[in-house]
Amino acid sequence: MGQLKEVYITDTNLRLDNNIVKGGVLPNKISELSRTVTVVGETIIEGPLYANQLTIEGAPFEVKGAVFTQRELYINNDVNGDVIFRKAVGSASSVVTRGMKCNSTFCSDINSKSITLCNAFVTGSLYGDDIILENCVVIGGVFATQSLSIKDCIVGTFISPYVELDGNVNLLLPSVFSVERVEYTPSAKLYSLALADLGSLYRHLEEAEESGKIEINLALDDLHTTLTDSERQRSLHSYSVIGKVLAADLIDTDKFQNHFLLTAAALGSQLLKTYDLGLDSDGKPALLTTERLRSFFFDILHGRIKVKDLDGSFSVEQFARTM
Repeated sequence: MGQLKEVYITDTNLRLDNNIVKGGVLPNKISELSRTVTVVGETIIEGPLYANQLTIEGAPFEVKGAVFTQRELYINNDVNGDVIFRKAVGSASSVVTRGMKCNSTFCSDINSKSITLCNAFVTGSLYGDDIILENCVVIGGVFATQSLSIKDCIVGTFISPYVELDGNVNLLLPSVFSVERVEYTPSAKLYSLALADLGSLYRHLEEAEESGKIEINLALDDLHTTLTDSERQRSLHSYSVIGKVLAADLIDTDKFQNHFLLTAAALGSQLLKTYDLGLDSDGKPALLTTERLRSFFFDILHGRIKVKDLDGSFSVEQFARTM
């Protein structure tokens, strides 16, 4: 990181290049509500940011406070470097990043009418009308009110009226939901990592024998459910591995440390200290930092870390003893 120059916010249209902004970028008068912010080089904003439009043309870039744009938050396709948002991001219109060379990290939720993300790591959840994800990791849920498209991603769970899947999609939870039947390409595969031994994988240790990923068959594992209350009725398609883990009570999932790992990922920017999962294969603490968690989940997504398939066999006698 170079020597950054402190800049004072006075202009209606702000251009940041090799700058550090103390106290954030907030409007002080009506004319500044239409302010556009363009980042062309290394920049750190230490507080919140409000802009009519935020365009990121260069990296590294970091905002330590919350971000809201009235029109658009846009990261150019040719940005090469790290772009980090430490707090929640919102937009009345759209949040867009499509560059494969840009390592964008969102350390909280994103809420926008339209969300398009590529090569992004989100520790929170996504809330929008139309959401498109490609080569992304979302620790929380993806909640779209109109349509959702996912290609080669890891997500916690999702729910949307209309869903399209392509490539390998991995879930951190057992179930997902859609109003209409999920549309998918012939190459699409859906897996649940709910019973994968993520803790051992994170520490570069051998996975527990009774752990592994479970494939969800998009053609067969479709449960059509109707939910009703005193006033209305709603039908949903549920895709779940719950029916395939009858023997899950035999597995001590606490020792996988999945819950602790995912909670640390989701709360990373809010934790007062950095936690670890114990010692890794080299005898060093496996620290749960945002940067290491991002690298870990993308290694799983890209196949550099292999998650074994769950062995579906179990002992009937052992199961009977638990009843």
